[in-house]
Amino acid sequence: MKFLVTGAAGFIGFHTAMRLCQAGHQVVGVDNLNDYYSVDLKLARLERLHATPGFSFQKLDIADREAMQALFREQHFERVIHLAAQAGVRYSLDNPHVYADSNLTGFVNVLEGCRQNHVGHLVYASSSSVYGMNAKVPFAIEDAVDNPISLYAATKRANELMAHTYAHLYRLPTTGLRFFTVYGPWGRPDMAPFKFTKAILEGQPIDIYNGGDMSRDFTYIDDVVEGIVRIQDCPPPYADEPEQAREGATDRLFNIGLGSPVRLLDFVGCIESATGVQAIKHMKPMQPGDVPQTWADVSALAQRTGFRPTTPLQEGVARFVDWYRAFYGV
Repeated sequence: MKFLVTGAAGFIGFHTAMRLCQAGHQVVGVDNLNDYYSVDLKLARLERLHATPGFSFQKLDIADREAMQALFREQHFERVIHLAAQAGVRYSLDNPHVYADSNLTGFVNVLEGCRQNHVGHLVYASSSSVYGMNAKVPFAIEDAVDNPISLYAATKRANELMAHTYAHLYRLPTTGLRFFTVYGPWGRPDMAPFKFTKAILEGQPIDIYNGGDMSRDFTYIDDVVEGIVRIQDCPPPYADEPEQAREGATDRLFNIGLGSPVRLLDFVGCIESATGVQAIKHMKPMQPGDVPQTWADVSALAQRTGFRPTTPLQEGVARFVDWYRAFYGV
């Protein structure tokens, strides 16, 4: 099968493209290689992908409508896994236009490419951030998500609504995946697992927000990729009647998380154990756009695919630290 994977030089995109190629599929990866974080890390991921049979790459910005139209017209994709986006909750506070370009304009270009070229299934990345300040836990896909507290979250919720509209109007099968704090080897330098590990190994202090009174549903990358691969093989059915379309027969949403939130200080403890180094902690107040907890209800994912994430945090953190030491020669 022929796949488009957007954001192929990114953390989740890299692992997903690798997994699909290893399964014998043909993968075209696109990425604009922006400098939101280390381009060298993105290039190192691509180097690994280029050595994998079945992979090809085009440097391309998904916000470029003409380039995206040409890509879809020339490549004849059977499936699309859309993982490209401007990431980061805090970055959106200072750089809103970048989010509009990538997460909104870019997503319209992906939807249009799928619609006009009869792609069999679009799987796209949403985020646990859409749940905002929901007090009910665990977060379930049936919960109301009408109160995002960051622009990033708002763009991800907008993606879900846009996908639903295309599913309803054009019977385009779409599946959105709400990821919960993904970590693991080749992870993003702007996320806590990477930042904390780097600082701890360098003897630098780490910032602990809200006095440590926060918890996250940390999800190991291999579990996330397993969920993506299984979901892409389960497209929603076409709706023959408008009423069915309104009920979501051609678009679906799933959480992908471990389903077991961990306190931030306990997470730091796992890194301390894996590195053998005690962290220097600076306690700070909650930052704008942050939420005190995330917790995924993954029952819908398990029911649809027979899979739920299982990698324990200590095991996943140890693998990440091992990769970090090897990659950076620490």
